[in-house]
Amino acid sequence: MKLRRLTLCFAFAASVLAASVASADVSLPKIFGNGMVLQRDLATPVWGWAEAGEEVTVEFGDQKKTTKADDKGAWSVKLDAQKENSKGQSLKVSGKNTVSFEDVLLGDVWICSGQSNMEWAVRNSLNPAEEQSAANYPNIRLFDVPGHTTSPVPKDKLPGGDWKKCAPDTVGSFSAVGYFFGRRLHKESKVPIGLIGTNWGGTRIEPWTPPVGFHQVPELKAIADEVDKFDETTKVGGRTPTAIYQSMVHPLAPYGVRGAIWYQGESNGGEGESYFHKMQALIKGWRSVWGQGDFPLYFYFVQLADFQQPNDSPEGGNGWAKLREAQRKSLTIPHTGMAVITDVGNATDIHPRNKQDVGSRLAQWALRDVYKKDVVPSGPLFKELKIEDGKARVLFDHAGDGLIVGKKEGLAPTSVVKDGKLERFAVAGKDKTWHWADTQIDGDSVLVWSKDVSEPVAVRYAYSMNPAGSNLYNSLGLPASPFRSDDW
Repeated sequence: MKLRRLTLCFAFAASVLAASVASADVSLPKIFGNGMVLQRDLATPVWGWAEAGEEVTVEFGDQKKTTKADDKGAWSVKLDAQKENSKGQSLKVSGKNTVSFEDVLLGDVWICSGQSNMEWAVRNSLNPAEEQSAANYPNIRLFDVPGHTTSPVPKDKLPGGDWKKCAPDTVGSFSAVGYFFGRRLHKESKVPIGLIGTNWGGTRIEPWTPPVGFHQVPELKAIADEVDKFDETTKVGGRTPTAIYQSMVHPLAPYGVRGAIWYQGESNGGEGESYFHKMQALIKGWRSVWGQGDFPLYFYFVQLADFQQPNDSPEGGNGWAKLREAQRKSLTIPHTGMAVITDVGNATDIHPRNKQDVGSRLAQWALRDVYKKDVVPSGPLFKELKIEDGKARVLFDHAGDGLIVGKKEGLAPTSVVKDGKLERFAVAGKDKTWHWADTQIDGDSVLVWSKDVSEPVAVRYAYSMNPAGSNLYNSLGLPASPFRSDDW
């Protein structure tokens, strides 16, 4: 009996010692790992946990930063900003133990987030076998936030995750939009690219938004007040405001990033202006949490694709029309861009398989903004309406070398339709009655009129759930965004 008690005492003492040693171990969030990409040109945050008061040293290249863990065991340093580097280096973090990460690159890091169309994998997109077999890009690195998780309060740690080199055996399960976006950036800039996938099919925008975001938009005060009441005991789910952010995004911050791409909106599809307010909250909220100051977090998003059966009413406004308008309005938020894809959707499938054009069109914005390429970032975007002798003249930004009637089929480039007629333009007078319009391209503008409207005051283009046949493009073959000049 005495021997048994002595054995139990030794076992208990050993467990206490082991727990004490474990509590002293230096550790970092799961987003730090072998093969990661650190953000170039930014004073890069490195952070983690150790024993309270423990001295922690971070070494990377010729840099050496030392700090002490606070009374709760948290520590952080910032590495000096460095240029891109495709040669793998070691990042070493030392305290009472040492943690080393190998093959660390310096490049641009992008978060890939949203609902199912962002989650949609390469293996389920167009030409999956060919795309996977060609995906040999060792300087593109992929990190997937595991699972679909929620929390009522901020989580400091992810449950897992690893950085992987982009290769035929790793790319298949990764976000197709994310991969095609990153691939184009890497091929045209030669800069190492890190892609962080955090997405969840069927989710609304509110669960992805941090509390600070709701507080920055007066129209969303009711949601801000609601989430302020959350504590550890609050029951939340995949539709609860802030709940996905707290678990699947918050643990990533403040890992240095160049920006984010966002494909979401189907689950908020019945909204209009309110979605613009929520986009403001999401973008401002993420930027506040990352706190990168003069190093802007670029935010590029996808306008929803054409879907369901076409509506032949010139008035339109059904389905996702108003939500697309709210997405277009979100371009007024600084350092944003929008990929228009109403020409690559599928009337019978909410998950169009052509993710290549989606990723490429998102990359078009980044190539201009971040990589300083001399490119037109988008298809035509409504700029201004002028009335001239019984006709409406619609002026556009991003017309390129002029506007065209175009046709897009599959993955092939847009072709010019010679002597083609523009479709899906409608015009109305003061009576607010809409009529399908005649049109004429005039350089970077379109003249719009109807024999039934003697004094036009407003124009709509492709303003319906499925604007089948909409065919206005710029000279680069990029489609015009649906729009309305009125606010009726």
